[in-house]
Amino acid sequence: MAEMGSTVESPASRGIRAFLAFCRMEKGLSRNSLDAYRRDLAAFCAWTTPLTRGDFADTAVLKAYISHLYARKLSSRSIARHLSAIRSLFHFLVADEKVAIDPTEHLSSPRQWSTIPKYLNREQIGKLIAAPDCTKPSGLRDRAMLELLYATGIRVTELIELRLSNLDMALGLIRVTGKGNKQRIVPVHGTALQAISTYAGTGRPALLKGADSSCLFVTARGGPMTRQAFWSSIKLNGKKAGIFHNLSPHVLRHTFATHLLEGGADLRSVQTMLGHVDLSTTEIYTHVVRSRLRDTLDRHHPRA
Repeated sequence: MAEMGSTVESPASRGIRAFLAFCRMEKGLSRNSLDAYRRDLAAFCAWTTPLTRGDFADTAVLKAYISHLYARKLSSRSIARHLSAIRSLFHFLVADEKVAIDPTEHLSSPRQWSTIPKYLNREQIGKLIAAPDCTKPSGLRDRAMLELLYATGIRVTELIELRLSNLDMALGLIRVTGKGNKQRIVPVHGTALQAISTYAGTGRPALLKGADSSCLFVTARGGPMTRQAFWSSIKLNGKKAGIFHNLSPHVLRHTFATHLLEGGADLRSVQTMLGHVDLSTTEIYTHVVRSRLRDTLDRHHPRA
């Protein structure tokens, strides 16, 4: 790992290199996930190697590293992400018999999501979806993407990687490939299907200009839609809608989940549609469940 800044590979860097190869070839992680692991583990390796002289599987050293992250004023979420990468690394090394003991076993994760995830209210999401100029092919595409994102809560990477073959208009379903190449089926409501149909019928052919593509969403050059292009699009349409602060595709994912739960959906169903492996990840939205419980109590308890 050249970025570690050492000509002689340390035991830590060898272990990280083997782990990243395992994640790429065996687990099938996306490039974005691999890059995130690589950055966090490179920082861990650079900090620990001068201290450990090779024996980096030491709980005391790991605790000191976590304290170092806190001293850098990182958020609890960022620290938890670093710790998750380190846990995954040592789980692999123990399973591969590279180290005897998992030093992360008794490390506690920092409390996350002390603040409610940012989401849009119903008026804001309506204005955002209405913002693209649908007299233009790119506007039809942006409207379809926003409708689909709000209708399904899929991740931006999952959105831009959709193929025509992943969409079943008759059944109102999309097949999404998520983290770890895991596939799931997500239902799509009629409003989003209509926006996709309009885009696919007129906007997409105009963008392709006779070129061929298996991608559902394409750019004006006929290539696949990129994360960067969609981020720019959502920022631009957000300004048109009067939404200026921290607007991102992930905010629409939070909005989808929050509005579902406000409407009475259960956490398990939302977990399935979001593609969360663990229900605890979906529980960041329990602020909605708690508010609904309060409303249920007020409306239905005889003494309320």
